Amino acid sequence: MAVVVTAVFMTNLDLWIVNVALPTIGTGFSSGGRPPSLADLSWVLNGYAVGLAALLVAAGRLGDRIGHRRVFLAGVVVFTVSSGLCALAPNLPVLIAARVLQAAGAAAQLPTSLALLMVVFPPERRMAAARAWSAVGALAAAAGPVIGGLLVVHSWRWVFLVNLPVGLLSLLAGLRVLPHPPAREREPWPDLAGAALVTVAVGSLTGALVQAPVWGWSSAATLALLGLAAAATALFLRRSAVHRSPLFELSLFRVPGFGLANTATFVFGAGFSIMLLSDVLWCQEIWHYSPLRTGLALAPGPAMVPVVTLLSSRAVRRRGSAPVVALGSALFAVAMLIQAGRLHTSPSYLTGLLPSMLIGGAGVGLAVSTLIAAGVTALPAQRSATGSAMINAGRQIASAVGVALLVTLVGVHIDAASRDEFRLAWLVAALLGVVTGMLALGLPRPGAAVAAPTGVVTAPVGTVGSPAGAPVVGAPVAVPGRSAPAGPSGA
Repeated sequence: MAVVVTAVFMTNLDLWIVNVALPTIGTGFSSGGRPPSLADLSWVLNGYAVGLAALLVAAGRLGDRIGHRRVFLAGVVVFTVSSGLCALAPNLPVLIAARVLQAAGAAAQLPTSLALLMVVFPPERRMAAARAWSAVGALAAAAGPVIGGLLVVHSWRWVFLVNLPVGLLSLLAGLRVLPHPPAREREPWPDLAGAALVTVAVGSLTGALVQAPVWGWSSAATLALLGLAAAATALFLRRSAVHRSPLFELSLFRVPGFGLANTATFVFGAGFSIMLLSDVLWCQEIWHYSPLRTGLALAPGPAMVPVVTLLSSRAVRRRGSAPVVALGSALFAVAMLIQAGRLHTSPSYLTGLLPSMLIGGAGVGLAVSTLIAAGVTALPAQRSATGSAMINAGRQIASAVGVALLVTLVGVHIDAASRDEFRLAWLVAALLGVVTGMLALGLPRPGAAVAAPTGVVTAPVGTVGSPAGAPVVGAPVAVPGRSAPAGPSGA
């Protein structure tokens, strides 16, 4: 658990830790006294997010075929080496390329880490293990600005150098203690062409949103990117429907709870990424806080996440995921409305940002880990790697879309006159929180019988011996259109 949690924390942290360092990175890569625009800098974030989204499911499938332990440890090596390359990057294009390589290492670790946990935990403890796993990711996402602020005091390059000792220790410990679950060598190889289509689709959509304020929405370049995104998405969906081993098993979305949890996670993730980057930019560009002061100002939010996640465990067991996620989403929306109404160009931390951080942190703690756990445990254990990869791929796509939306809403140049644009971004984030809460109300309730697609064996939600809403572990489980795989050894 310690090895897996450490790796998950670092890979999730790197998705967000760069947020607070972004203005400093821009200053470091200034040309002629002018830093790169926000549109250009956003690719430091989006290159990582798009790379993760494209490779997560493929890496999960590769782990199924050649062994989760082997893929996990390979991911640790790639992530650690590419972190060193990020720290040494001489210019912005090299940094973005190294971030994409770093995302490949993270993609190998995230789905296989949860699969390794599912092997060592008994069925009745898998929901708790999945929530703990996802809570670590939520904590890392929220704590990124704080740790980033501390590191940027020395240099933005320390944001990446800090990964080197942690990666080395994770590798050495993992070689000694990680289990050796059997590989399923008859599993087909992952669909790399599908991964390429996802990359083109998400990258094109993100590029269009980011560049539209500069190029214009009706410009030929913007329309071409939007058209390319639509065409790549259509081809990807078509390929997923007919391929023997698709990147996204569309049939899994028909499993009760899984598709809805995925959709809600995506919507909430877009709102969360808008909130996090906008708060960093507001503190540094509008209030002129230093990176360290910015990180400390945002610290109350991350501090709420693990506390609320822990305290809500009993509520999830007794009442199910739906009311917990709905409450968390409502709190997040309230936090965004507070920022939209109370933040002004003159610093108003105690009356505006601090209440938002506390309420929003509580909302993140309630919603994120519960949604991910609800999605993962809706699937049989032998599909946990693929399922967790699909959920996290959706989160990374949501992150890229959220950052791109923020750039579109606030523009590429930020100053005191941008207050109304930030207010609009926070209102959009609040709306996304409301939509998440409405979606969450459809999640299965404890003890409720759920209608399963043909061939999928499920237990009533909250059944003793199986996680809430999870298919009966050990029973042969078939996804529509596929033969039923054997249960895991010893189940």
